[in-house]
Amino acid sequence: MKYFYYPGCSLEGTAREYNLSTLSLMRALGAELIEIEDWTCCGASAARSESELLSYVLPARVLALAEKMSQDRKEKLDILVPCSACYLNLKKVSEDSRVNPGLLKKINTALEPDGLVFENRLSVRHLLDVLTRDIDASDFEKRVHRLFTGFSVAPYYGCQCLRPYPVFDNPEMPQSMEPFIRAAGAAVHEWEMGGRCCGASHMTTHPEAGRAMVAKILRQARGADMIVTVCPMCQMNLEGFQKEISKTCHEKLEITILYLPQFMGMAMGLAASDIRTDLNLCITRAFTEKYQPLAAVMPPGVRNSA
Repeated sequence: MKYFYYPGCSLEGTAREYNLSTLSLMRALGAELIEIEDWTCCGASAARSESELLSYVLPARVLALAEKMSQDRKEKLDILVPCSACYLNLKKVSEDSRVNPGLLKKINTALEPDGLVFENRLSVRHLLDVLTRDIDASDFEKRVHRLFTGFSVAPYYGCQCLRPYPVFDNPEMPQSMEPFIRAAGAAVHEWEMGGRCCGASHMTTHPEAGRAMVAKILRQARGADMIVTVCPMCQMNLEGFQKEISKTCHEKLEITILYLPQFMGMAMGLAASDIRTDLNLCITRAFTEKYQPLAAVMPPGVRNSA
């Protein structure tokens, strides 16, 4: 298995642990990730407010770079994208330009100074899509060395990896993380918030509305040992504002938040330096104490893995 890899800006900064754990997990699962050379920002959510064309050209540039690499290497690879916002932007330009030749022409006019041409030849895929359809939970289960028996995990997908392109899961009832959670020996927390919005940038632009949305998610996660997600924005909102929301609501709403590759890496016995939970903002004492006996389990042939 081999993929072109687009980490995006968040994974180079506030979500470094997502980047590093994704690279480690995919390597451990036997996949090769080839980072797109000279990649730039996809525009996130800000580009569209400045220019609709810019919101297309920025992700198209990334795809054109991948296509150039594909041509130079003489191999056609899918593009793996861990960040849900990046995935949505790259997927959108791919889908819209496929049905709108005029848009494609405008994009390529803008790319001319860089000597790039976007031909829309490669598939854009979210990390969860690749795990679900290329890896499969049964392959992962064979590599599990630390069973999370007695743990309950709340899978949180957020909006952008599921909508508006229901490629690999049902946006209203997402379940693609569940087989991996069960393969790690944990129970899936039953809740209705897996595909609900975390508020996204409302946490800064409309903080009261954002806090209310996150509070609802945290309340429904009660009884779980952790929330596992695949989106840097969701991760930031869920873990970065827990104490503030708990204080405002006069409730204890703190819970461990992990990226899916971190959770899977822990189950596989990957080294702490590979999954970088030291960079997470919220690993609760209750979770740490419960996990310590598992961390002491040494996978075959591995030293100092905890």
